Amino acid sequence: MTNVGEYRLDERYTSGDYLEKNPTFHVERADFKAGLVRGILQRNGVEPKRICDLGCGAGEVLSLLSGMIPSVKELDGYELSPQGFALCQQRAKENLRFHNSNLFECNEHYDLGISMDVFEHVEDPFIFLRQFKKHADKFVFHIPLDMNAQMVLRGSPIMHVRRKLGHLHYFSKDSALALLRDTGYTILDHQYTPSAIHKPKSLSAKVASIPRQLAKFLLGDFGVRLTGGFSLLVLAE
Repeated sequence: MTNVGEYRLDERYTSGDYLEKNPTFHVERADFKAGLVRGILQRNGVEPKRICDLGCGAGEVLSLLSGMIPSVKELDGYELSPQGFALCQQRAKENLRFHNSNLFECNEHYDLGISMDVFEHVEDPFIFLRQFKKHADKFVFHIPLDMNAQMVLRGSPIMHVRRKLGHLHYFSKDSALALLRDTGYTILDHQYTPSAIHKPKSLSAKVASIPRQLAKFLLGDFGVRLTGGFSLLVLAE
């Protein structure tokens, strides 16, 4: 582990191991995530002028948001992985900057901070979230919900996201919202997102998406807890 401010970053993100297992840094999902951010902001009448993305990966979400939110004047992405930062640099422009540095060690403050599929990767998400709260007025989080019945019963899916994606913590909707509240956030809005079943690539993934969508449609929260396949989008302050 590498010390970063007051939280610890797994060395897989600085050594190149994460890039080897995830060579695109998930750029193919950026349009989906950017659309989610825009949607929850519009629904709640939030019009930020300055946005930061903490753990911005390849920077594509911010790049897309720069053209999707009319009120935005400045965007900053923070990515500690040198490999991710190299990908970010390809997307930099006049109002979009990227930093291979720690937001928590500077005095920057933003109207909106976003962190999409990030705090499940850090050793201590309590420290991470408390530090992040000092740097923006409102926040959007996207959180994978790995803690569901089928993943727990099968076992191997949880170990897969640990090995390949680096998830160190596993959340349900309730535990994710509780963590945010415990670290000082007020929840303004939240919704499920079809993260794991959005544009499935393989035939098996396409087949698996059908019962997950049906379970969510017919059983609501219970269906998500049972079959998984969804993440949680949260607007907080």
